[in-house]
Parts: sequence; structure tokens; C-alpha cells
Amino acid sequence: MRALILNSGIGKRMGELTKTKNKCMAQIGADTAIIDWQLKMLETAGISDVVMTTGPFAEDLTKYVTKRHKDVSFTFCRNPEYDRTNYIYSIALAADELLDDILLMHGDLVFEESVIRGILDAETSAMAVDRTLPLPEKDFKAVVSKGKIQKVGIEFFEQAYAAQPLYKLLKKDWSVWLDEILKFCGEGNRSVYAENALNGVSDRLEIRPYDVAGGVCMEVDNLDDLEKARELFEKMSAL
Repeated sequence: MRALILNSGIGKRMGELTKTKNKCMAQIGADTAIIDWQLKMLETAGISDVVMTTGPFAEDLTKYVTKRHKDVSFTFCRNPEYDRTNYIYSIALAADELLDDILLMHGDLVFEESVIRGILDAETSAMAVDRTLPLPEKDFKAVVSKGKIQKVGIEFFEQAYAAQPLYKLLKKDWSVWLDEILKFCGEGNRSVYAENALNGVSDRLEIRPYDVAGGVCMEVDNLDDLEKARELFEKMSAL
């Protein structure tokens, strides 16, 4: 299984921090950036083959991870239009590298080891949700019906749970979604979420919710999130 880590975003809500480096390089520990923690968790779970999309500061990010994570096999795919497209287009550009089962995550996601192991152990394709959390106003929610993910987006509130962009995708499901992503981009829809494409084919997929049940699994969207992630990292690294 390959991991796909999406790091082509600008990170506008991070203020000065992302004016000089990619958001995934934000420090959550004294010598640990978000991307360091993600790669450590992947290696712990037995995944050392990583496709990484890049955008701003691509050269700096490439040098950083290849120097610090020598046991990981990286394939980098830069989105030259990162400032005017969304990650749906980054995925499309990397499509040739994504032809089997994948673990998909955003590059600003912080999670604990039990979460990554749990979602990898799922028998079907799965997306991380947390039934213990209130529904966020502006972040992803997953609509669940008959045990399956039916829709994913920020606009859904009925029959929905708080969700995070962490997916285990078996080839039979991922190939359908990826084809729809390529179709969207081919039609010029390059500034929407990749989940807009998913929602159009969800009836053909078997993606089930994986409930992290209060475990650490959060996106770092702003500086407040970063402070929370630092506190959680301190607790996780002390275990």
C-alpha cells in the first residue's frame, strides 16, 4: 500500500508561518514537524512508500523529508498551479502513481498511532470520523447511511459526523473515485474538493466510517489548531 500525502496547499489561515514554508513543516515538537510525525506513524504502521504532492516551497519540502526520512521511498508530484487550484488537481497530476490501494491524508493532519493502525485494519475502504465530537461549522462532515459514507463536505449536517481527510482506499473503490477526479479536472473543475467527485460516485463505493472515538485525529488549519496539536503531541510522545 502507498500513502498519498497532499501538501500542495497555501495554508492562508496560518499567517506569517506559511509565508516562508509549507504548513506541514510547522513544528509540533522541539525537533518534530507535522510531516515528521506523519511519516513516523506511517513507518510504524509498515508503510514506507509515499507519494507526496507539493506546491509552494516544493524544493525545501523535498530536501527536508528526503534528508530526515532516509528509509522512506518518496515520489514527488508538484502542482504548478497550486495557487489557483485545489488538491483535486494535485491528485489528478499524480494519478499515474496511484493505481493500487492507497492511504490518503492531508499534510496538515495530526493523528495517533492507534488511529492509523485502526483504519488500516478495516476490512473495507474507510474514512476517519469521530462520533464523539460536535459537528464543525466549516470543516468536513461525512453523511453516513446504511453503514456507508454517502457524502463528504462542509455543507452536510443531517445524518452526519465530524470527519477528517484520512482514508484507506482499496483499489476497487479508489479507481472509481480517481476516474471521477480525472473527469472533473478534464472538464475544468480544478478548484473544488476531491470529495465533490466522490459524492458523484458514492453509490458505487463501499467506504465505511472508521470511528476514532475521541482519539487524536485533527487538521491544523490555523494557529489555534497548531497550539492544540503541540499539546497533544507532547502527550502522545510521552507514551
